[in-house]
Amino acid sequence: MAQQISESELVLMKIIWKNGGAALYSLIMEELEKDKNEWKNNTVLTLLSRLGEKKFLKVKKIGRRNEYVATVTEAEYQAMQTHSFLDKVYGGNVKNLVSTLLRQDILSADELKEIETFWRKENE
Repeated sequence: MAQQISESELVLMKIIWKNGGAALYSLIMEELEKDKNEWKNNTVLTLLSRLGEKKFLKVKKIGRRNEYVATVTEAEYQAMQTHSFLDKVYGGNVKNLVSTLLRQDILSADELKEIETFWRKENE
């Protein structure tokens, strides 16, 4: 699943993931309105259609209504984006990424220790 999605498509995917991986169009529109998003119906339908073409969603008919079901989990998407970022920006070199996070005070020493503990537990 190497295909990328736009920021707008990601907004819709986050709504669907937040709803357990499936959502009716009406729920998607309600959530967009809560977030003060003023996209028109056609815009939302176009974005949902593109997500379907990119195989991020499938459409399930419920009577006359469409339920949009995620075919990619949020964790899978995050992993995919992490790999893509790591390859593009750091040439796949995790050490360089971590050193940047430390140098820029994005990752604290305590967080690094937590990661080391996690790593040890995973490799036991």
